[in-house]
Amino acid sequence: MTKQPLRDTKQKILNAAIYLFNSKGFTGTSVREIANRANANVAHISYYFKGKGGLLEYLVSHYYEGYIQVIEENYSQLKYGNAHTVLSKIILDILNYQHENRQLSRLVYREVTVDSVLIREVMTTYLTKEKYYIKSVIDQGIEEGYYRKVFVPHMIIQLRSLLHTPYLQPQYMSEVLHIQTHEVYFVHQYYKELKIWLNSLLLENQSLEGKLVAVR
Repeated sequence: MTKQPLRDTKQKILNAAIYLFNSKGFTGTSVREIANRANANVAHISYYFKGKGGLLEYLVSHYYEGYIQVIEENYSQLKYGNAHTVLSKIILDILNYQHENRQLSRLVYREVTVDSVLIREVMTTYLTKEKYYIKSVIDQGIEEGYYRKVFVPHMIIQLRSLLHTPYLQPQYMSEVLHIQTHEVYFVHQYYKELKIWLNSLLLENQSLEGKLVAVR
């Protein structure tokens, strides 16, 4: 009878931490503030996460587990289809994943800019995997003749910037650009624009575009 309330408490703690870390920063947020917002006991945070640092580690790791899974599921289809279709689907699914986890995306992408033991581990595990999968897809596209030869690290920089910026800086998006990234239509429209960018930069022969399988 107590398991469900405990699971609810854990989720409430996670939601409270995401909100407070986003609004006040990790160092500016106390464990007591998290507990108060979650209507939980401070001891629950120690029990589930071993403190504030463990809570942040859980949030970042949990986010990237899902993020990499999105990429891996599409990467596994590379043996069945062409690289361009796979890369397009990776882009779409990352956009959807970020949209579904908007507040956590903002928190995680901001934390990744901080030099810490946690983030170095993230770089070594999750982001190295991300680079491997994206590079492998682009390399295969080049081998297949769909893509022109490019310096792949530069392509990854551009792609990550285009994918992450709307969710790293939602305030800038809404207040300066007047774009509402929390709306579903944003994902659909932005994906169309990203496909145009992808096609213009990577496709070896622009006439190939119409022959490729469209990802909708």
